[in-house]
Amino acid sequence: MSKRGMGRTALITGASSGFGVEFAKLFARDGYNVVLVARSVDKLNALAAQLRSHYGITATVLAEDLTDPAAPATLAAALDAAGITVDALVNNAGFATYGPFVEISEDADLDLLKVNVVALTALTKRFLPGMLARRSGQILNVASTAAFQPGPLMAAYYASKAYVLSLSEALAEEVRGSGVTVTVLCPGPSATGFQARAAMEESQLFQRMAVMDAGTVARIGYRAMQAGQTVVIPGWQNRIMALAPRFAPRAVTARMVKGMQERVGQ
Repeated sequence: MSKRGMGRTALITGASSGFGVEFAKLFARDGYNVVLVARSVDKLNALAAQLRSHYGITATVLAEDLTDPAAPATLAAALDAAGITVDALVNNAGFATYGPFVEISEDADLDLLKVNVVALTALTKRFLPGMLARRSGQILNVASTAAFQPGPLMAAYYASKAYVLSLSEALAEEVRGSGVTVTVLCPGPSATGFQARAAMEESQLFQRMAVMDAGTVARIGYRAMQAGQTVVIPGWQNRIMALAPRFAPRAVTARMVKGMQERVGQ
């Protein structure tokens, strides 16, 4: 086990599945204690037990629903009460809605924004000041290749990830030279269960694009965070997807993305 993280603690949201599980394993492997945050307490407890057994670290479980605006403050208070300092923050929790904007319920899209945008912002607000005061800390925000273009049929999701990318790049510059780094991970289609929750398994995007496994994506993001890199896009196909919109009018890009989002056979 690497000693890189000995005595340090990483807080990971969305830790019950997908990238979150993989990030937790990477931090624990390097000796970090971990704080695991998600709604599913049973899954979190099982992961925490596994990490304690395999790596001998401390794993703290905090079951919170990040659609609740009070959740970030509740998390911070629980950590303060336990005397836990957050040295690395991984804002991984997020989900998508899929379909024409007018057909998606208002509650669903507002919950998406609460998790993907509001909770991420609030948690960063809570933990960044302490990192700056200590002149040490790392923040890893999970965005998407969706951040680089408009996304018809996933309009709110694409917009939310554009926010995450823009915020992360701005903060990375604000904290430059402070001992704190901000990294934003922008994966493309990945095997995380994300597409099943969004009911988009039959979209052209997931049927015809190479789908990366969650472990590979998490390792790339983790290494980038440790290296202090600002933006990381795993996979050559995904890098092309992210860069291509720079060379086409945005109206054309929107039409192209819509075609990729439509179900196979439509």
